[in-house]
Amino acid sequence: MPPSSLLRPLALAGAGLLAGQWLISDVMHVPGGGLGLLAAGGVVIWLGRKPSQPRFAAPVSLDGWMTRCQEVLDQFARFEQQPSADLARRAELKRVLDRCGPVRMAMVALGGSQGPNEADLSSSLAGPAPVTLSLCHPLTTDDGSRSWPGGLLDQDLILFSLQAPLLASDLLWLQQVPDDQPAWLLVSTDAKDASTDAVAAVLDDLPERWRERILVQESSMQLRTALAPLRRSLKQAAVETRPRLLADLHRRWQRDLESLRRERFLQIQQRTQWVVAGSVMASPIASLDLLAVAVANGLMIKEMGEIWGTSLQPDVLREAAAQLARVALAQGVVEWTGQTLLGLAKLDGGSWLIAGSMQALSAAYLTRVVGRSMADWLAINAGVDELDLVALKQQAPLLVARAAEEERVNWNGFVQQSREWLLHATS
Repeated sequence: MPPSSLLRPLALAGAGLLAGQWLISDVMHVPGGGLGLLAAGGVVIWLGRKPSQPRFAAPVSLDGWMTRCQEVLDQFARFEQQPSADLARRAELKRVLDRCGPVRMAMVALGGSQGPNEADLSSSLAGPAPVTLSLCHPLTTDDGSRSWPGGLLDQDLILFSLQAPLLASDLLWLQQVPDDQPAWLLVSTDAKDASTDAVAAVLDDLPERWRERILVQESSMQLRTALAPLRRSLKQAAVETRPRLLADLHRRWQRDLESLRRERFLQIQQRTQWVVAGSVMASPIASLDLLAVAVANGLMIKEMGEIWGTSLQPDVLREAAAQLARVALAQGVVEWTGQTLLGLAKLDGGSWLIAGSMQALSAAYLTRVVGRSMADWLAINAGVDELDLVALKQQAPLLVARAAEEERVNWNGFVQQSREWLLHATS
């Protein structure tokens, strides 16, 4: 008897087999019937299982981020031949790796009168870890918006000085502090003896990240006493800075690399959509049409995997593409294409829409939508070792809907390409 942990998946597979036999054989006309569905059912069980410990998590060590950044540099080399740009990136990486010296700390305040003076703050931070202190210009909202100064990202630690009680504007500024930026909050109060209730009221107003990072200084308390927890964290903050800066460098490089990937992807998309259309045009049997589309999409997806540098096996990429294609069909992409083409044919007499071309062009358009969806998914997961198909199932509807909308914006271009392709295919 199978283990109890397998009974539910097996029952689901059995029920799916009975219902899917009718769907696959009678509706979609896919050969293989139940056997084909049973094989697909195995994929469904695999996709539906609870995700195990992910193997594509971002690096957590300095060496890991060094390796990842080097991989991105190698990817740049495959797309562009610009020695000056490569040297600039490598110099930027070297600056982060060579970073050393005293702990770099900046104090941030919202007004010139807020916060301790520089001399008092420097003496209160004195200890085993040497500190280079910077005082940031008071944060302002002259243009009506709040933006965290980019120069502060290079600091090992931020001390944000505020005056109790906290105002709404204070909390809005705290939201601008990057999540990965190590920071402490120094709250000064005029009360000679801040009550527990007063401190609790301040904590209630703060986001979770600040609950263990708040320093309360009463009017009678020496600043050095209030800063004791911060002094103990100085060395650790400095250790965490290089991995954090490498992670930021990796994100920025990925954004730059994405434009190069998209240029290469568009070339593949243009070629593959007409390979699909040609296969559908030449095949009078629906099941072979579906097979041709799947094969052509598989060829495109393999090349896309190489563009985005994923180490996933081709069969995993094909399953990912199939998941996106199923969502696209469910969202009516093909139906919309057919109806729009019919409307266009009525307007211009349909002289270029020969028999059998409607399905071919719909298949080509589906290839465009699936390809763009897959490109978005690979971009989201760029730089990881393996992609989570469970996450893909959750993201697929949004990815496909967005890709379909973007392709509709490009509809006139697609129609013009369709005319040219049909003239060439039938000449």
